[in-house]
Amino acid sequence: MRKQDKSQSEFTLVSPYSPQGDQPQAIDELTANLDSGLPAQVLLGATGTGKTFTMAQVIARTGRPALIMAPNKTLAAQLFNEFKGLFPNNAVEYFVSYYDYYQPEAYLPRTDTYIEKDSSINEDIDKLRHAATHALLTRRDVVIVASVSCIYGLGSPEYYAKMVLPLEEGQNISMEEVIGKLVEVQYERNDYDLHRGAFRVRGDVLEIIPAYARERALRLEFFGDELERVLETDHLTGEVIRNLPKTVIFPNSHYVSDRDNLTRAMSDIRDELRERLIEYKRDNRLVEAQRLEQRTLYDLEMIEELGYCNGIENYSRHLDGRKAGEPPATLIDYFPKDFILFMDESHISVPQVAGMYNGDRSRKSTLVDYGFRLPSALDNRPLNFDEFQSRIGQAVFVSATPGPWELERAQGLIVEQIIRPTGLLDPQVEVRKTQGQIDDLLSECKKRAAAGERVLVTTLTKRMAEELTDYLNTYGVNTRYLHSDVDTLERVAIIQALRAGEFDVLVGINLLREGLDIPEVSMVAILDADKEGFLRSTRSLIQTFGRAARNLQGRVILYADQVTRSMREAMDETERRRAKQQAHNLEHGITPKTVVKDLDNVLDAIYTQGKAEKAPKRKGESFVDEIMEQARDEETVEKLLKRLERDMRAAAKELAFERAAELRDAIAALQGGRK
Repeated sequence: MRKQDKSQSEFTLVSPYSPQGDQPQAIDELTANLDSGLPAQVLLGATGTGKTFTMAQVIARTGRPALIMAPNKTLAAQLFNEFKGLFPNNAVEYFVSYYDYYQPEAYLPRTDTYIEKDSSINEDIDKLRHAATHALLTRRDVVIVASVSCIYGLGSPEYYAKMVLPLEEGQNISMEEVIGKLVEVQYERNDYDLHRGAFRVRGDVLEIIPAYARERALRLEFFGDELERVLETDHLTGEVIRNLPKTVIFPNSHYVSDRDNLTRAMSDIRDELRERLIEYKRDNRLVEAQRLEQRTLYDLEMIEELGYCNGIENYSRHLDGRKAGEPPATLIDYFPKDFILFMDESHISVPQVAGMYNGDRSRKSTLVDYGFRLPSALDNRPLNFDEFQSRIGQAVFVSATPGPWELERAQGLIVEQIIRPTGLLDPQVEVRKTQGQIDDLLSECKKRAAAGERVLVTTLTKRMAEELTDYLNTYGVNTRYLHSDVDTLERVAIIQALRAGEFDVLVGINLLREGLDIPEVSMVAILDADKEGFLRSTRSLIQTFGRAARNLQGRVILYADQVTRSMREAMDETERRRAKQQAHNLEHGITPKTVVKDLDNVLDAIYTQGKAEKAPKRKGESFVDEIMEQARDEETVEKLLKRLERDMRAAAKELAFERAAELRDAIAALQGGRK
């Protein structure tokens, strides 16, 4: 079921800006290439040239649904926030992995260790995933911003759409029939706590919060066996928002199926189990046979009684009726055939897509070999690279440093976007000797700090990052480091603190590259720039240079004793871009100016809940001091710890990173005081 209301097929781009610099030419070329049916092209866009705005203009002109694929959740969130602002009247949705924490099921034969799947599902993101598939199946003016996890199996769109519940005022249907249908598509009844994916009954009124709803609920009013009215309400206040002559309720899970299909699937699972047990017993692997039989029969009993089981996605091949080895349905299968794929930071996202299949299969093969899963679990997987290519139709690969695969697939069709609307040039790049580099760096950092500007420093190792941070702090430069050992909870908070001026220098390794948008940074220093490798390749260097491209005073210092091939190529490309940018500024009388950007966390727009409230502080007193003052006895400490842990989890769930880190420090101080 795919409704395509023509009144909803047009995108309305809302922006006070018009295309500037290279943008008009890039928009025209990209649109013309898409209209002519070309399968692939590259948008080579320098950092800060407004690639998102260009993509939005192309989507608005073509009027076609679009999938924007980013290499991670943070970049996807940033893009979602920007597209939501550009298309406020259209369906812009966010689709990423819904796990806050995920430990996959695994088995380690060497130590005979079974690791059970452990995860924490983020309800807000699960809701947004349902909103994305709901939008794709009901309208065409849709932009989905997704991470590369969208190539994982999702559940058949045919069954998902088949299990919808259409409702209309005056329809001859009883409340009991509607309730039966809701239970079948995995909604639960809860007459006391109405929440997403649940319904409640009050006399002749049935209230539902659909799986894809944000702030709205549905109120169904019955008169006997007739659906008298369908109302959309605010589920908190009960206020009626509007009357709905008709509506459609979509399932509460992407893995739903009708009873006939479930019966067939369970029969297929039993047949596969029987064959697998014969193999194990023939090979005298009785432990594996017992393990597999016990687990599978338990899952079948759950499916029989409830319509689902924990880990039901491992049986998706049977639920979908696929043959062994056939690829699963993914988010891409929910799109109409004429959608456009934009792969952002394609030099990262393309290799990620290419590598996901093998990593997943390696882990699951061990589970299958040792009797923890049926062989059909191998078909609950991400797409392999060939399958991905066959599904994407027309694609635009977006990057400041496109990779060889994208360039080859685009057959040399490169659309350049080098000129920035702000008139800013690529930063000047300078090579300095390594002798005395730390003292030289210290001097440069002090100059930038005195001017109220920020500095990024990249090293090759975590140890060097930490030692350099200590050294700079010792000599009066407020510095922090950022690497993979720093909790995810803290990373965004650290970057926000840098932008806010709480410290002046951030030292990192590979985290200071794609998508780090800090206009306050006027200098990037790269230590050991002549150590060839991934972190000092041409692409990595150009991406790192770009972190200083949003500031008028932008400069890059490479500390090296020789100029490597990668360094030379990166500097030559930067000079080529600078020359083109300078010529454009002279021709049009443009005076460059530093980008001004607010300090809002890009992830805030994704969550509908408010931020965690900050506790008030007395002047000159930290929150930790205030908490420690309250800890007068063991009983009080215990109560404080419980409250702080609860508040920290709530803040972390809502991505209020600074607040969560503050609470974590208070917990650590209290626990330390007990020892």
